[in-house]
Amino acid sequence: MSKNKKIAIYGKGGIGKSTIVSNIAAAYSENHKVIVIGCDPKADTTRTLYGKRLPTVLDVLKDKRQAQIEDVVFEGFNQVMCVESGGPEPGVGCAGRGVIVSMNLLDKLGVFSDDLDVVIYDVLGDVVCGGFAVPLREEFADEVYVVTSGEYMALYAANNISKGIKKLKGNLGGIICNCKGIENEEKTVSEFASAIGSRVVGVIARSQLVQKSEYDAKTVMEKFPDSKQADSYRKLARDIYDNDKFTVPNPMDIDEFEEFFHKFQ
Repeated sequence: MSKNKKIAIYGKGGIGKSTIVSNIAAAYSENHKVIVIGCDPKADTTRTLYGKRLPTVLDVLKDKRQAQIEDVVFEGFNQVMCVESGGPEPGVGCAGRGVIVSMNLLDKLGVFSDDLDVVIYDVLGDVVCGGFAVPLREEFADEVYVVTSGEYMALYAANNISKGIKKLKGNLGGIICNCKGIENEEKTVSEFASAIGSRVVGVIARSQLVQKSEYDAKTVMEKFPDSKQADSYRKLARDIYDNDKFTVPNPMDIDEFEEFFHKFQ
């Protein structure tokens, strides 16, 4: 039986959350109706699903005051629906404004219909701006996952994101370890998850197939569907879909975090 899953995936810029979002969306599309909403000003979440960059909601609204669904929602690989919120040019305006405007427009246009099985938001997590809290604050998303590696800044950002989740009383479904190949990485991320009252819900190994796929503006799921890497995205998608264990995190303060991290050095 199909469930209506509304998932927000957060992480620091460059941690690989867009790669994970696009690939698990492609995995879901094998059995479900899926929409991906990019909430990052870089507007690159859906590039590998659609094959090129999309017009963003903010760009469309500059030219069309009365935008329609077909102006902002595009069909990508295996019928995955794709939206990019967009943002201002660097140094101009609020980076979260695109998220706020997009959510309001999509809601008004009736995009969030009951026949959607999976809604995935790709959210930048290291910008201090209220716009990026919209998927949780306005209850567009029911559950949240945080992508991190075992690197200091990725874990630092994940800890800060968990502070926001706690403040919003969000349902943290777990931590996704997107490996960078550093020493003791899985153990570090697992102990971090435990320290904030959560768990690791999935581990994605480092793979050259990701770069090869993205070079062709495709997901691993499309370009290398029979690979172990594709299977790891299928497993992660399945584990998130079946997950029913959620917590409100207990993030570390800065001193606790520093002490925690230095244990692994």
